[in-house]
Amino acid sequence: PATYIITAFANLCGTGGAPLFSIARGQGRDRRAARIMGVSFTFLLLLGAALTAVFYLFHEPFLYLVGGSPDTVEHARSYLLIYLAGTIPVMIGLGMNPFINAQGFGRTGMMTTLLGAVINLILDPLFIFVLGMGVRGAALATVIAQVCSAAWVLAFLTGRRAILRLDRGSLGLDGPILRRVCGLGLTGFTFSVTNSLVQAIGNAQLQSYGAPSGTGDLYVAAMTAITSVREIVFQPIRGLTQGAQPVLGYNYGAGRYGRVRESIRFLTVSCLAYNVVVWLLLLAFPGVFILLFNDDPALLEVGVKTMRIYYAAYVMMSFQMIGQNTFVALGRARNAVFFSLFRKVILVVPMMLLLPRLWNLGVYGVFASEPVSDVIGGGACFITMMCTVWKDMKRPDEDPA
Repeated sequence: PATYIITAFANLCGTGGAPLFSIARGQGRDRRAARIMGVSFTFLLLLGAALTAVFYLFHEPFLYLVGGSPDTVEHARSYLLIYLAGTIPVMIGLGMNPFINAQGFGRTGMMTTLLGAVINLILDPLFIFVLGMGVRGAALATVIAQVCSAAWVLAFLTGRRAILRLDRGSLGLDGPILRRVCGLGLTGFTFSVTNSLVQAIGNAQLQSYGAPSGTGDLYVAAMTAITSVREIVFQPIRGLTQGAQPVLGYNYGAGRYGRVRESIRFLTVSCLAYNVVVWLLLLAFPGVFILLFNDDPALLEVGVKTMRIYYAAYVMMSFQMIGQNTFVALGRARNAVFFSLFRKVILVVPMMLLLPRLWNLGVYGVFASEPVSDVIGGGACFITMMCTVWKDMKRPDEDPA
């Protein structure tokens, strides 16, 4: 949950600023685009400093609030106190990388992620096992990796290859620009914050319903493994949708509505094709994915059963992401924020509280809330996008002159 919250504030700047940046470039307003990037970066630094201070002050009550137990909080504290030292680099890597993609340098943007991942993979076993640092070693490896990613992003955005550079003249806060960035960025923000909220409530419910049999920690561990699998298999979808945002935004700003439709069509087919394959693999071989994180027999048994429930309708997440990211790319903040809140806050949270009480589902009701929300939330978001954006994009292209 802590990492979700940090990601949320990075998304507030990145997913809010980058689409506006692309639209401004499509309109030929490069000075405004550069200013949008500078305002986003300035606000990101301020948020990073504030988050670091707040988490250091209130980390222990936070860990218990999100479902920690006396047996697990000590490990979480050891990790979090080191991880927080890298809050600002984490936010720079996540929040400013979209501005690299928005300038058409997809490979460079991909290298930001790969650089951090490879360094983390190398340092993790070194710090955890060779140096015997355990959980603290994992946290330190992550911080170092994120610092390298942040340095990579800043080196590019301030260097000669960038079409529009991040320079001193573009820095500072601007009220009207900041309001638009935050308004649109609320989509990515609510997506991550509500993930944190859902995970916290889910952990609390699993602890509560698992308490009589002493299996609360076991089910929390299973949920952690399952959501970690989701983060892995979900990355290509996130890559496709975020990669499409600059294309959608630029062509929308330039009045090339036919290309906007082509992009939406390509995005829909690509996301569905990938997600159908992943969905079938997750349902057919859940044990293989659980073993990536833990080989405990009891956890494996519980994880296989609950994973099939959790991913029962995973393919519908494609429609949620296609619709939501299209709204973001075209600057339609209200639609994007609504559907982000609708799926998690209006659907998942109440069902996590209600379903465990129905038909004696107990802990399985917590896992069942996800597929129900996938079907309702994903379907509603995509249908709304088709009835609004797709219909609107059928108008003739504007004359470039």
